[in-house]
Amino acid sequence: MSRARRIDTHQHVVPPRYAAWLHEKGIRPGGVDLPSWSERSALKFMDGNDIQTGILSLTIPGVYFGDVPEARRWAREINQFCAEIVQRRPDRFGFFATLTLPDVDGALAEAEYALDVLHADGIVLLANNDGRYLGDPGFQPLLELLHQREATVFIHPGELPAPDVPGLPSFTADFLLDTTRTAISLILSGSMKRYPGIKFILAHAGGFVPYIAYRILLTMLNDKNKLQQAWTLIDQKHQVPKHLAVLKQFYYDIALSSTPAALPSLLEVADPDHITYGSDFPFAPAPAIGFLTKQYENYPLDPKLREAIDRGNAEALFPRLKG
Repeated sequence: MSRARRIDTHQHVVPPRYAAWLHEKGIRPGGVDLPSWSERSALKFMDGNDIQTGILSLTIPGVYFGDVPEARRWAREINQFCAEIVQRRPDRFGFFATLTLPDVDGALAEAEYALDVLHADGIVLLANNDGRYLGDPGFQPLLELLHQREATVFIHPGELPAPDVPGLPSFTADFLLDTTRTAISLILSGSMKRYPGIKFILAHAGGFVPYIAYRILLTMLNDKNKLQQAWTLIDQKHQVPKHLAVLKQFYYDIALSSTPAALPSLLEVADPDHITYGSDFPFAPAPAIGFLTKQYENYPLDPKLREAIDRGNAEALFPRLKG
């Protein structure tokens, strides 16, 4: 097992009052029951998986259900809950603050409060918010703020804005597509170029992004004429076309994706300094995480790259955790 004392950038929190609230609404995120969570169970899991620090985040469905004041109250409560955990154990926990999208005004206010008062380590955003992806023009004021703050933003998938397919759980493929859609949305909207100060972490190795990198390239070139397309694609040195460099701006966690099937595509596309360890605890059960972690530990990686994924790359994102 790695001795890097991992930093887990994809670890979730399920505050008890929030869990009760979702239960009252009859919501089963991703079509599954909410897992039980406690600070004690999280520490036990971390100790058994060589994780020194878990950066906590709320996952789907977030806090917005059409009621703006309700969403703002819950975002504030959840962020204060997480901040208290970090205050007790700053060596073991960090947190990404929950916002209120698609309520942009509430998101702006909560981002400032969370970063300035609660000292959040970053922000978590769902890939789509009421069917709108993150490149949506209406979200630009928030992206501008996060760019100015040079914030780390963890993008987590949500339910696709489409009907469920009976018998196909959302987490199997829909989540990966949702992340992929929002990454493409950020690229095509110009947001990646306009807001380079934001350090976006894409969950689950970016969904389908690495695998379809060249399809994304063709989409980016779609508005060029055929001569321009051909000139862009010609590469006598067999290097990745320059237009794909935008994919190296993203960070990618390896939660549920540290397998011999997924890692080659990720390593081909991602900047080696932009890959972080992730577990997806407690939504992924501990035995599944253990199995996938073993796949990762057995995968032939350069020791320096493994150390960077386990800890070093996250230390660059969260300097307070260095050491």
